[in-house]
Amino acid sequence: MNEIDFNLLYEPWIMVIDEKGITQEMSLIDTLTQAHKIKTIAGETSTQDIAILRLLLAVLYSIYLRTDSDGTISELSDEDDAIERWNKLWKKGKFILEHISDYLVKYKDRFWLFHPKEPFYQAPIGKGTPYSSSKLIGDLSESGNKLRLFSNRNGKGKTEISFAEAARWLLHLNAFDDTSSKPTVRGGDLPSPGVGWLGKLGLIFAEGNNLFETLMLNFVMTDHNGEPFPKGRAFWESDINTLERVGVPLPENPVELLTLQSRRILLKRAENHVTGYLLMGGDIVQRENALTEQMTVWKQDKEGDWLPKRHDPSRLMWRDFSALLSSAEGSFKPGVVRWTSLLVMEDLLPYDFITFKITGIKYADKDFFAEDTIEDGMTFNAELLGDLGESWIYRISDVIERTEKSISNFGCFAQNLSVESGNDSEVKNLRFVSASAKDLAYFHLDNPFRRWLYSINPESDDEEEKLNEWTGYVYSVLVDDLGKQLVENAGIKAMVGRDLDKNSFSWYRLFRNSVRKALKGD
Repeated sequence: MNEIDFNLLYEPWIMVIDEKGITQEMSLIDTLTQAHKIKTIAGETSTQDIAILRLLLAVLYSIYLRTDSDGTISELSDEDDAIERWNKLWKKGKFILEHISDYLVKYKDRFWLFHPKEPFYQAPIGKGTPYSSSKLIGDLSESGNKLRLFSNRNGKGKTEISFAEAARWLLHLNAFDDTSSKPTVRGGDLPSPGVGWLGKLGLIFAEGNNLFETLMLNFVMTDHNGEPFPKGRAFWESDINTLERVGVPLPENPVELLTLQSRRILLKRAENHVTGYLLMGGDIVQRENALTEQMTVWKQDKEGDWLPKRHDPSRLMWRDFSALLSSAEGSFKPGVVRWTSLLVMEDLLPYDFITFKITGIKYADKDFFAEDTIEDGMTFNAELLGDLGESWIYRISDVIERTEKSISNFGCFAQNLSVESGNDSEVKNLRFVSASAKDLAYFHLDNPFRRWLYSINPESDDEEEKLNEWTGYVYSVLVDDLGKQLVENAGIKAMVGRDLDKNSFSWYRLFRNSVRKALKGD
């Protein structure tokens, strides 16, 4: 068995869908240089795909923050310089083989998946928490004492995985690992690493028509102050660190966050398969004001610090419209949204519409294990990101708040009808009734809202007319459709009621009036 094996620059391992719709594995160099012919990265999970996308972005930062689009060494001087360089790259429509290959070949020895001293995205550690390959597989994520009840794999499919698949899950593990691993020294002063860096974020990214465009849309070249990022060093340009649970300063350059080693990992293999790995906590970056990170949604705490806002799988993406797009006081745009807005205002994007997607993992039990994968997307007129869009974004955010208040009123209405029907009035049961009713309302409004948002044209539509179109639809669904259905389903007992002024009809009238007020903003 070779000590040095499987070089990721040349071996096929990144799973993609090409322009013909065919799924295949490609090497790192081929993925970048053929990105214009690739529809999208298409691995086992969306969280695995974002981990690989960030690796590809790290390569672009390592090359094009240092050299111009023609390969000439040149540092960026200001925002205009950054925009000009980005535009030159965009106009080429593809990444140049010589630029990609010449850079990566210099670090060829750092891209061996198996290497005695410098294995890719790993550390030559001799201790740590041992895991089998079933814990490495992110869509399975089993531990020795917690098995998946229903699994899409069994037998050797869980215990032995190919080098190519192991490389994909290696990136995923470093990015999204849970907190189940133990420190190697008990009773010491080692800090808690928390989940992997990407597990702490509310990940968001822009999606183009092909992988080249997707990479370019997320290739943010200036910080939130409009200053070009300083040069940084990717993992493969730095010495390997084997120290456990080390607090490190916030990187000033995205490339160092894109390749942050949240874990010290060493893959174990038998012949041509990976069978497990050793794991320790790695580099720890504080979340507070980590504004170098360009691919997360933000929230502000009571102290005024900005923290990554994890996604909630129970919340549809459009409900966080304001957090994603608003420039109002008390909000902070994700870097990829800010950069795309800048490109729109500079008239550099040939798109009528833009798509943003979110992904992430919902953890349970103090982040001790992964519970769910989060995926969602939103497409809207690109002009909403331009000068014309500021007023629209404020008004759309406001109408979403009104919609949510109306749906909350619908949940209360369902509770009242449930009590009138003689059902259990314990708080926990009423909460369940309310939550179920609100879920039903969001289900009926989800696709219509997305279609309505997509239909908005800031250049030609009248704001008031368009907003009234939506609030009228919400009223129709909640009051005329779902509200009347609840009254009918509540039955005779609720119609009679507990006394003369409390029955399903009186509750319906109160509900109808509450929705009218909520949608008017009263």
